[in-house]
Amino acid sequence: MGALFVRYLLMNVYQIMIYSSFFFSESSILSSSCHLLRKFYLNGLHKPGDVILGGLFEVHYSSVFPEQTFTSAPHQTSCQGFDTLGFRHAMTMAFAVDEINKNPNLLPNVTLGYSLYDNCATLGIGFSAALSMASGQEEQFLLQENCSGTPPVVGIVGDPFSTFSIAASDVLGLYKLPMVSYFATCSCLSDRRRFPSFFRTIPSDTFQVRAMIQILKHFGWTWAGLLVSDDDYGLHVSRFFQTDLTQSGGGCLAYTEILPWGNNPNEYQRIVNVMRKSKARVVIVFAHQMHMIQLMEQVVKQNLTGLQWIASEAWTLVDGLQTSTFMPFLRGTLGIAVRRGEMPGLKDFLLKIHPEQQNNNIDENSMVKLFWEHTFNCKFSPPPAGWVEAGGAQCTGREDLQNVMTDLLDVSELRPEYNIYKAVYALAHALNDMLRCSPGRGPFSGKSCANLQTLDLWQLMYYLQKVNFTTSFGDQVSFDENGDALPIYDVMNWLWLPEGRIKVQSVGEVKRSASNGEELTLDESKIFWNFESKQSPRSVCSESCSPGTHVVRRKGEPLCCFYCVPCSEGKFSNETDSLECISCPEDFWSSTQRDHCFPKKTEYLSYYEPLGICLTMASLLGSFICAVVLGIFIHHHSTPMVRANNSELSFLILVSLKLCFLCSLLFIGRPRPWTCQLRHAAFGISFVLCVSCILVKTMVVLAVFKASKPGGGAHLKWFGAVQQRGTVFVLTCVQAAICSAWIVTASPVPYKNTQYHNDIIVYECLVGSIIGFSALLGYIGILAIFSFMLAFLARNLPDNFNEAKFITFSMLIFCAVWIAFIPAYINSPGKYADAVEVFAILASSFGLLIALFGPKCYIILLRPERNTKKAIMVRESKKS
Repeated sequence: MGALFVRYLLMNVYQIMIYSSFFFSESSILSSSCHLLRKFYLNGLHKPGDVILGGLFEVHYSSVFPEQTFTSAPHQTSCQGFDTLGFRHAMTMAFAVDEINKNPNLLPNVTLGYSLYDNCATLGIGFSAALSMASGQEEQFLLQENCSGTPPVVGIVGDPFSTFSIAASDVLGLYKLPMVSYFATCSCLSDRRRFPSFFRTIPSDTFQVRAMIQILKHFGWTWAGLLVSDDDYGLHVSRFFQTDLTQSGGGCLAYTEILPWGNNPNEYQRIVNVMRKSKARVVIVFAHQMHMIQLMEQVVKQNLTGLQWIASEAWTLVDGLQTSTFMPFLRGTLGIAVRRGEMPGLKDFLLKIHPEQQNNNIDENSMVKLFWEHTFNCKFSPPPAGWVEAGGAQCTGREDLQNVMTDLLDVSELRPEYNIYKAVYALAHALNDMLRCSPGRGPFSGKSCANLQTLDLWQLMYYLQKVNFTTSFGDQVSFDENGDALPIYDVMNWLWLPEGRIKVQSVGEVKRSASNGEELTLDESKIFWNFESKQSPRSVCSESCSPGTHVVRRKGEPLCCFYCVPCSEGKFSNETDSLECISCPEDFWSSTQRDHCFPKKTEYLSYYEPLGICLTMASLLGSFICAVVLGIFIHHHSTPMVRANNSELSFLILVSLKLCFLCSLLFIGRPRPWTCQLRHAAFGISFVLCVSCILVKTMVVLAVFKASKPGGGAHLKWFGAVQQRGTVFVLTCVQAAICSAWIVTASPVPYKNTQYHNDIIVYECLVGSIIGFSALLGYIGILAIFSFMLAFLARNLPDNFNEAKFITFSMLIFCAVWIAFIPAYINSPGKYADAVEVFAILASSFGLLIALFGPKCYIILLRPERNTKKAIMVRESKKS
């Protein structure tokens, strides 16, 4: 209904403007002067001057508006419900103008006047007053060839209502007439293309929204309800609040409800039921007093407690809500209030107000007279019929304001008044800057300056846009590109004192500066909380996710409603409400709580663990035994036992076995590039050297046996010492070539393996090339099998050639170990694969050492009587 009413009024106004334009055009043809169709009969207050400033104020709460807005017959609009605070607002403008006129440094030689009007809280009257000031009140004026001269008003302070300001600025903006509002907060008025001449000294709803978001973020309230009034003020807030709240990361809205105009208890009951069912403990209300009264009536009726209210500037300081009925529910309210200022001298100025001191053009509608009649409950002559008979008094003008209780003189909380004060001074400073322009240095075409005689309103708007000054209270006043002043709000807190007195105190401020952006300052020690804990309440949809977990959104619900899911293994989160878990670096693993990463444990076959120590001791023991056996053979090299067993090849076998034992040490310890490359090469070459010596020795045994038979001497010429060395060398070089090709083409490298355990790094050597590794083992296997087969064939030779039996047994052990090695190696993870390989090396080496050299050492050391040529020959003869 409110929107239809506005539309209806605007249609009427635009029809009148079209009609007026036709009238003026016709008059310009027929005569040299124009006449107003009608004169607006509005409550006002006027003061003449060289330059006139207009003002629009709510001096009455409502009006009875006639059906015919524009008529040729004069009539008076009936305004009802005198608003003393609105009158104080108008008087503040009069005070500011009077103060400027007395200031020799501001607008010297120029006297400011004013035309102040009452909008009666009615859109049609406010719009009419704005048009009246723009067009002037002269009933007749002569037409000139050029439209020049001082405009009727050079700027308007007001309107206090956003809707009224939108309607007026839509029209006055076409003519660049500056409007500086002190109370219109709708963010839509920051649209410079639609409202090019609109300015304001009160923060817009956009900043008010951001200020409240700052409070929500400060206390960690991420789940709140929003109630807005059904008008431009509330609907614009509801449109942007959720968006700004989400973008700032401040939280979410649990619900958004629109408070209706008029008496609608059922709708208010439904809204309170929504509030009751919600988990949100914080309720933000952008509405007016009448909405809050109806809402609180339902809150009291349903006894809805445990809520933290956040008030918009529209009702933060409203006395009508601070009653004993509502305060049990509303105490502790945090609210945004217009910045309080101080204006020394205002109270003295207000005390001097008197009807006879005002020079008014419309005496019967003078604001001062209406105030006087309201305050002293009297009527000026002639009083209405029956007034005196009914006991009413007649105003004499001798009444004294100091003898009456009136809100007019309460100057302790000057908030809208301070904005009015700044608006008047902004216009004055713009005029002052314009008049101080030096000819030839101006900002306009041809470096010209503006003057009052030929003033175009857009020229004053240019200076108003650039105005920058500091008030006596210390606040800087300037306008941004949208016409908004630097915003600042006081944060208020409602207290209900023990003696029943109600106090609304300032507990901080929120402001935006050109350098630091938005800043919230709170003195939390002064804040009263209406909860048993006497502390800030918790208002969240979901409790914060602690470090070690991350947020998972609930499907179909706002962003603030989520589950807390623990991070998976290998990931962590060290912040509250992390949106995702972060993977630990490569060499790190997540803790049990998943809130940090720690270095992974490392695993390899170490010299310091029992298994590594045992294998190392076994390796060193085998190497030591080889050295001892070698020493024994060298010491007894001239004995028949040593000479009969091909001492040179035996020495080579012992040296190669010693290398086999020692190469196993390369498999123990943390893998390095050089150990990975050397371990398999050393192992392969050492074993090939050993097995090739055994192979050659076996072949020599067979050749000697055949040479002992008639006609077999030719076999020995192929197995001389040179041929034996050459055969061993060639066979070993083949393995060396395989290892070289393997290292060159696909060298084994250290590798951090995390496939076995996620939290353990297993250091191992990648073989690089499976083919190379297989060729190395395969070549050793071929030589071992070939040696085994030859030794097996020679096992039944005469007893003095029985070394073939030992070779057969040693090769059997060797092949068995390495055949068992393959499946064990494949199925052993990490360091155990290296342990298996070391064990295979040691087992096969000990097998060869014991099988080949154990019996000989037994005879040399323990049965020396058998280590003679005679003993050997005796055994041979006995065999025969």
